[in-house]
Amino acid sequence: MDVSVVKKSVEKKAIIHILFPLFIASILAFLDRVNISFAASHVNQDLGFTASVYGMGAGIFFAGYVLFEVPGALIAERWSPSKWIARILFTWGATCMLMAFMQNEWHFYILRFLLGACEASFYPVVYASIIPRWFTSETRARAISITLTSLLVSAIIGAPLAGWMVELTPFGFKGWQSLFLLEGGITVLYGFVFLFGIKDNPSEVGWLTSDEKEYLITTLKHEAETKVKAQHFTIMQALLNKKVLYLCATYFFWITGFWGFNFWMPQVLASATGWSASQVGFAAVIPMTIALVVMIMLGNSASAKKEYRLHVSLPLAFASIGFFIGAASNSPVIAFISVIIVAVGTYAPMGTWWSIPTTFLTGAAAAGATGLINSVGNIGGFLGPYAIGLIKDATGNHVYAYYYLAGSLLLSAIMVFCLKKSKAESTADTAEAKNLKEASSR
Repeated sequence: MDVSVVKKSVEKKAIIHILFPLFIASILAFLDRVNISFAASHVNQDLGFTASVYGMGAGIFFAGYVLFEVPGALIAERWSPSKWIARILFTWGATCMLMAFMQNEWHFYILRFLLGACEASFYPVVYASIIPRWFTSETRARAISITLTSLLVSAIIGAPLAGWMVELTPFGFKGWQSLFLLEGGITVLYGFVFLFGIKDNPSEVGWLTSDEKEYLITTLKHEAETKVKAQHFTIMQALLNKKVLYLCATYFFWITGFWGFNFWMPQVLASATGWSASQVGFAAVIPMTIALVVMIMLGNSASAKKEYRLHVSLPLAFASIGFFIGAASNSPVIAFISVIIVAVGTYAPMGTWWSIPTTFLTGAAAAGATGLINSVGNIGGFLGPYAIGLIKDATGNHVYAYYYLAGSLLLSAIMVFCLKKSKAESTADTAEAKNLKEASSR
């Protein structure tokens, strides 16, 4: 068989049958997580929430994530990643629908916590348990980047939709209530796609030919064996590995800025420009579309060059500059430009970042470590939005909050820049160089 032809065919089919369903699920995850940011002004007004209450509710989502991320990732790896994703979709969709009926701040806190608990481990299962079963190390960064463009696509679709819906009152519901009911209901229905339509291993599907199955299974097995030979990790060793803990700290500072930006951006933009919720929603399409293009370019570049450090650290430094620019000006135009810069810098390197743990870990160790990294990062997801709420209540504006988020992202950029290759990565690079040399000499 012609390996190059089979390789391209396998990747194309895996994108259609595995990546596309993951892409849609990720869109729904992001919509249900951040719809509160577009409903915030109406929810705050109707239920009497202060900026601190909103910041606490937006951030407490991640407390559930932190508690259940690693256990969920390990259960999925040992049981069935696809069925675990179905369970996640069912439970978080139902919780999102319940948010339509909250009446006070404690309802808000409890439901946001439960939403995080239900969704916990979704992305680690995608990155470390599903994609590595269908994509080789050569195509994994690109596959993860494609999947994570869903975050931006969801913002491009969801921002105008949410901004429009919160100003409507259909069937006696307030706009924000109908938003939660619709988006949560769609998620519940989509859970059946993973329950019945997605398989866990190449040997179980009928859409790959026998040659394609042989190539994919053999290649993935060889890659796993190479990592184990370079350095074998048990689950506990992976969780306590110095590089994993370093990645945890790095991601914490990144996500502090990332979610601080996402949960407050609509309100900050509305305050700076005087735009309505629907106008802010449509305006948000511009920075997210630019970030989407840059994310795809970065993922392709990282896969082609097999370089991760600069592809992540430079965009994060760029985002930090965006926050400093936003803090230094009251101009609506500058505020919008800063939103574009921060959106590009915080979103674009995500796909490349999540390919890093799978360069030196595999199987349950990769799932557990990825879950831990995401969990620690999501502590920053709580801290960022909540800190902004406290700072805004204390100062009356977002200037000092922007400085805080800018510093957090800059520190993350520096830490990524200082990353060193693992033993497994160095071994793989040496083996590849040897193979290329032998191929050129023939």
